[in-house]
Amino acid sequence: MSIRTTAMTCSLAVAFLMLIGKLTAYFITGSSAILSDAAESIVHIAASGVAAFSLWYSMQAPDKKHPYGHGKIVYFSSGFEGGLIGFAALSILYLAGRDLIFGSELKELGAGIAITAVLSVINCVLGLFLIRVGKRNNSLILEANGKHILTDMWTSAGVVIGVTIVWFTGIVWLDPVVAIIMALNILHTAYSLMNNAFQGLLDEADPQHTQMLLDYLQNLVDNNRISGYHQLRHRQTENTVWIEVHILVPAELSTRKAHTCITEIEKQMMTLLPGHEIHVTTHVEPTEHSTAHPDGHEGPEDPYPPPTTAISGTDSEI
Repeated sequence: MSIRTTAMTCSLAVAFLMLIGKLTAYFITGSSAILSDAAESIVHIAASGVAAFSLWYSMQAPDKKHPYGHGKIVYFSSGFEGGLIGFAALSILYLAGRDLIFGSELKELGAGIAITAVLSVINCVLGLFLIRVGKRNNSLILEANGKHILTDMWTSAGVVIGVTIVWFTGIVWLDPVVAIIMALNILHTAYSLMNNAFQGLLDEADPQHTQMLLDYLQNLVDNNRISGYHQLRHRQTENTVWIEVHILVPAELSTRKAHTCITEIEKQMMTLLPGHEIHVTTHVEPTEHSTAHPDGHEGPEDPYPPPTTAISGTDSEI
């Protein structure tokens, strides 16, 4: 069992523990703030289930129908989890608003505070663990799940503080106010997760990756290893990065020698992003590019046009 699978299994197990504990605390106290915390845990179980399936599915090998693999599902998982969190937040706002208007009856707050505090500590440890594993393995699913759990932890911590104030002061209306504050915090996390999913589904390019690739290609040109480059494109799913680029070489270069040179460049490009699985696709063209393509390239415009698309290839070391 991989570390990612183990981490997700722990997340599911703890999610059920959280739900049982928080519902117990709610039935003991009748607190709407604690109920809001429990409602978020119900959503977390559903979200963790989707995340677990998505993690398994994303690890399946490419096939004829999915030659680029199944990694895109991670963005669906992140967006779905964000949507569920947002729904939970809106439900909490409704329940808290109702209690704020009509009032609520609280009891046994000490026991509820103790249970919620212990569960908050457990969530803190699990959330930090999932985010750490997610970042180390470039797993958006685990990282999103870890952020969700930390949101749950902060929600619980806020509930503990708020309900403790209610317990000591007797100001009952503070209970739904705390629930409303926690719901707004949850909404912020929901937006973050859905925004990340949106960017991933649209193949938004990482600007740091872009600059690193441009610097590398320009260095090849400056050192006469290639004559020029253009039509650079790259996209990422989880820890897998696909890179496409057109590389210019002297027209008189033999196919064998051009292939040897470009293969070495591809191998070097695969080491530019440690911790990522990189796939490079190159298209070799002659230095006399305007002659080879008198009407220019068909298709989309060059997203990152280099300062110079070609230089004289007569002095190239390749």
